[in-house]
This record gives sequence, structure tokens and C-alpha cells, in this order.
Amino acid sequence: MRIPFNRPSFVNRESQYVRECLAGSDLGGDGKFTAKCRDWIERQLGAPSLLTHSCTAALELAAMLLVQAGDEVLMPSFTFPSTANAFVLRGAVPVFIDIRADTLNIDARLIEASITERTRAIVPVHYAGVGCEMEAIMSIAARHRLAVVEDAAQGYLSEWNGRALGTIGSLGAISFHQSKNVVSGEGGALVINDPALVQRAEILRDKGTNRTQFLQGAIDKYEWLDIGSSYLPSDLVAAVLLAQLEAAETTTATRLKLWHRYHEGFADAEHAGWLRRPIVPHQARLNGHIYYLLFESHRLRETVRTRLLDAGIEVYTHYVPLHSAPGGRRYGRVAGEMPVTDQVAATMLRFPIHSGMTETLVDEVVAASRMVGSRKAGTASR
Repeated sequence: MRIPFNRPSFVNRESQYVRECLAGSDLGGDGKFTAKCRDWIERQLGAPSLLTHSCTAALELAAMLLVQAGDEVLMPSFTFPSTANAFVLRGAVPVFIDIRADTLNIDARLIEASITERTRAIVPVHYAGVGCEMEAIMSIAARHRLAVVEDAAQGYLSEWNGRALGTIGSLGAISFHQSKNVVSGEGGALVINDPALVQRAEILRDKGTNRTQFLQGAIDKYEWLDIGSSYLPSDLVAAVLLAQLEAAETTTATRLKLWHRYHEGFADAEHAGWLRRPIVPHQARLNGHIYYLLFESHRLRETVRTRLLDAGIEVYTHYVPLHSAPGGRRYGRVAGEMPVTDQVAATMLRFPIHSGMTETLVDEVVAASRMVGSRKAGTASR
């Protein structure tokens, strides 16, 4: 594609750190670079964290810590399958709730009516790095003694009311996949905000053993204590991630500049009524992860998408809602109707945004979209 949807932004120190890692003797998990990444994340977020090989792994750890077979977990349907899969693997049932029309996040007003005696957790997903209504969600969770797991896969360096996403609930899951702002190829982190969960999380993450305490010199041997799996990333992966973390603030600023350029460019089109731009609450601090539009109809969305692809501009829709997917119908259940979720899935289009773009390229994408969309919308209105 002439203008690719995404391109990882490298900051030139990745190769230096990888060479340092290769020159050492420890390429496995919990090496020198893993420790440096953990310390960096904890300083940036102000909460304990464990590096994992993916955000999916972080969510699976959260599920292992919190739920058992037969439990129910409340979450939006408009999310990636990993959000539900992590809990399904533990025998829990995802219960899908509709999203808000403005932020596209779980509608907190619908949560309380969806709680049953089997409900154990709420999993808010911070779509596009825009924070959910965490005060309302945490209040509901407290009243019903539920855990909250923030799926902050898209939310690194975003905030809600001055607090980093992933640090408000009991646990938070972050992604460093190559499609995100800060990348390590594959990678993630579990943010642990409940001190009572830290020690067991370390055990589950390292194959159900107390190897972490052994490496810290607290015990003279380690042994099998609990269920678990191997969720540690290679230190080579952590070497790449460290360089990315060090440049994260700069990367975020670049993406935000492009995000606002898109937002300004589509203002007139929104005023004309044939699309809607993202709505960002005043409590939210963005990280510029996604720029999307919601078109007035599925047909118009598809027309714009096809024409842009033909012009070499890579654009994408987003999730197939989990409640309508085969896996969602098999393993989960729906709490109420899903009108907003279904409408958003049918009309959303995501646009290229990455640190390798320029404002000139953003202007080109906006102009091409406006040319196709306004003509089609005008025809439809007549």
C-alpha cells in the first residue's frame, strides 16, 4: 500500500540493546532487560507490573487469578476475542453488554442489571485508548464485591481523570504488539493494583513455581506450587521493548499530532452529516492509537473503504462483535440488546496512523475520503 495502515516506529536503540542481550548469557525470561522494562513501566504507571509475552497472556493470568468454572464475567461485545477467550479458558462465561454511542466503551449504565449471583468480574475495554467511566464501574464493583480487570491493550500512556489506564481496577492488561504505539513485536504486561495478588501472579506466570523468589535469593530452591504456564517473554523481546519505552512519550506526541490533524480535517464532513468523528470526554487523555470515523450507513462506509484501498490507502473496519461470532454464541451469552455495537461494527472505518506518517499524508487521506464520501452522501440524499 502507498499509505500503509500501520508501520512500527523504531528509535534506533533497539539493535544496540539486542546486541547487548546477545553478548550476554541470558536470553530467557526475567533477564536484565526484562527487569529494566518492568522498572520503567512501574515508574511510568506508578503500579507493580509483570512483563508477559502478549496482552492475551496478561488477560489469561488475570483470569487464572480471579475466576473459576461457572463464573460469569461482564464485558463489551465490541472487543478482540482475547478479552473473552482468557476467561473461557478457565471455564467462565463471558456476558456481553452493549457499548456507549459516544466513546464506544462498555455502557456502565447497563452493568448493574446484568449482574447475577455468578458474576465475579467486570472487564472494561478502553477502546482506542479512550478511558471507560471508571468511577462508575469501580463503584458498581465495590457494591457487588466484584473484581475489575482493565483491558488496556490500546491504552498505554492514556489516562482517565489523571490516572493511567490499567492502574485503576484490580488488574490491568497492556499490549506491546506490533500494531500498538509501543511495540516489541509480541509482548504485554499485567499491571497488578491489588497487593494481595502479586505473589500468586508471579507464581502462575512462571509455570506455577516460586522461581521468582529463587532468583531474588529469598529461597535456595524452587518448586511447583500452583497451576501456571510460561508467560515470560524472551529477554531479546524485552531488549526491543526497552528502547520503545524510552521513546514512548515522543511516539505518543507524534501520533497525537496526526490524530488531531485527522480530527480537524473531517470537521466539515461531520457538520454536513454524513459521518461522525470520535468523541473524547474531557476526563480522558489520549495516546493517539486509533483514528476512526462512523459513517451514516454501511453502504457509504463500504464505498469509501473500497475507493481508498483502490487508491493505495490502507484502511480497515474493526471487530466482528463477539456476541455475533461463532465463538461468542458458543461460549458466551448476551445481556440485552446490542443496537450500538451492531451499528458501530457496520459503519466504522479506521485510518492510517503511525509515527512514519506526515501531516501531508494525513491531508491526502482526508481529501480522498471527503471526495468519495461527500459525492456518495450527496447522491444518497437526493
